[in-house]
Amino acid sequence: MEIQPNFSLKNYNTFGIEAKAKQFVAVHSVTELKTILEVHKSEKKFILGGGSNMLLTKDIDALVIHIDLKGKEIIKEDEDFVWVESQAGETWHDFVLWTIDHNFGGLENMSLIPGNVGTTPVQNIGAYGTEIKDTFISCEAINIESQEIKTFTNTECNFGYRESIFKNEVKDQFIITSVIYKLTKRNHKINTSYGDITAELAKNNVASPTLKDVSNAVIAIRQSKLPDPKELGNSGSFFKNPILLKSDFEKIHQKFPEMKYYDISETEVKVPAGWLIEQAGFKGKRFGNAGVHKNQALVLVNYGNATGQEILAVSKDVQKTVFETFGIHIEAEVNVI
Repeated sequence: MEIQPNFSLKNYNTFGIEAKAKQFVAVHSVTELKTILEVHKSEKKFILGGGSNMLLTKDIDALVIHIDLKGKEIIKEDEDFVWVESQAGETWHDFVLWTIDHNFGGLENMSLIPGNVGTTPVQNIGAYGTEIKDTFISCEAINIESQEIKTFTNTECNFGYRESIFKNEVKDQFIITSVIYKLTKRNHKINTSYGDITAELAKNNVASPTLKDVSNAVIAIRQSKLPDPKELGNSGSFFKNPILLKSDFEKIHQKFPEMKYYDISETEVKVPAGWLIEQAGFKGKRFGNAGVHKNQALVLVNYGNATGQEILAVSKDVQKTVFETFGIHIEAEVNVI
């Protein structure tokens, strides 16, 4: 384990922002992680996973610990289900493809989401009608202060829409080292309820979709809308879809009857943030090296050498204009550092 000073994080964040870490170290096992935490107990620390859900607006004046734990295994199975454990440093999409290759169902709708396995419970990531909480059994996490290992069950994680205990009650106190998912081996619940997936499957003349068919459809949709971070710096969806009380939404809907929405409970509706941003005139708009992607208004992009501050300024401009136009506040999904 080599600690490197004044280390560039440009290749460690999907926005491709140039920022420096005061010190940087990659850890490849729980033992290495424990050692680093113990030896550098008094130092300020910053935990880095896949770098896909953050916007660096400044240098990191801390010891950056890159979680690079690898490995996945079947830890239990019966006729219907399999329990799979993945280490935190596994690339999420590669892990999803591995489950599909083994005909394990439950993660296929979340294909091609950027990032690593260890951060999936933090955000309760989701796409096309599924979320991590649907298959998540538990995760192991190390207490940064005491180096003790704790297991968090599904219930203990307090999952919500892009929310969990790791973003709230125990924020910055634990590092997730591995995650266990319970997946189907047969009688898969194929979820094609989203129109985009239905249309993609129809285009390919798929009447009875397999897990692989659904995954391929999701990959095709995401690739058509979202830029590859290796080619154009971005972090996927920058904003959350706002959730409104139906009583509040009805007043707004009277003014904007064309506004899209989805019922999520008897009292709440979800409004697509991408639609709001597009209607506010930002889709495809460029501000120097930063801008809003031409195919998906939810995605902010780095066209060249944009700074984190420039991208943050665009996000604030988007939020302000959407609020002034519709009276709806859209929240950043990305962590601004």
